[in-house]
Amino acid sequence: MDQQDWLADRFEQHRSRLRAVSYRMLGSLSEADDAVQEAWLRFSRADTSAVEDLGAWLTTVVARICLNTLRSRKTRREEPIDAHMPDPIVSPVNALGPEDEALIADSVGLALLIVLDTLAPAERLAFVLHDVFDVPFEQIASIIDRSEPATRQLASRARRRLSTTPTPEADLAEQWELVEAFLAAAREGDFDRLLTVLDPDVVLRADGGATGLGGSRVIRGARAVASGATTFNRLGYEARRALVNGAPGVVSFAGEEPFSVVGFTVAGGRIVEMNILTDPARLQELDLAVVSGHG
Repeated sequence: MDQQDWLADRFEQHRSRLRAVSYRMLGSLSEADDAVQEAWLRFSRADTSAVEDLGAWLTTVVARICLNTLRSRKTRREEPIDAHMPDPIVSPVNALGPEDEALIADSVGLALLIVLDTLAPAERLAFVLHDVFDVPFEQIASIIDRSEPATRQLASRARRRLSTTPTPEADLAEQWELVEAFLAAAREGDFDRLLTVLDPDVVLRADGGATGLGGSRVIRGARAVASGATTFNRLGYEARRALVNGAPGVVSFAGEEPFSVVGFTVAGGRIVEMNILTDPARLQELDLAVVSGHG
């Protein structure tokens, strides 16, 4: 084994964790992969002979890359922040693959990622690294160039913001029962039955990007969401069940072309959030071949 192969082998041992860190930091699969690739390039060129903990060293590298990406993103994102949907992880209904499991462990659903998007870059980094990946505050402080007490404050502030995020039902079967009831009621145009499965304060986010049907918008309240569901169903798209970030979801197709990915958040016996991606450009980037068969 030559030097480059040896380095690649060492890096591969940490790739899944680095990708998971990047995905939680960025909410974008392509940007997460870019961050991991940049970390590999820096690692392959660096002298790490004196590094005692390679995992910690690589986590620091990828965190700094993600921090720079987040800071530059603030100046270039065009869609409204409250309507932006992170890249969903779409998996077959019956099982998560190993890569998907690594990406969405620790219940990192779309609802949490959306709230993470509202945090300042340093807040997001402090929370993700410490609360999700157990990185010591001392190490995080060196990444963001703050004191350790200030870094603890950032994580605490992020925690308070995230405390309003609904905690999904633990039982996946119970989640599916509610989602199936919603889909059946929408299919039959049963407005009253839709209201029984939707939380009164349900939030629907639709991210259509620049060219998606209806653009980007946020709809709040059970009556408004139920009305939209019956209208959408009349469009006649084929809906296939899927796991979206480990929770029940639906991928809709117009023929063989994907039209939308919908992720549901179920809490307290009701659907509390629906997050919909209809941006054609971003849908094309997702691996939706895993959604086989018909719902």
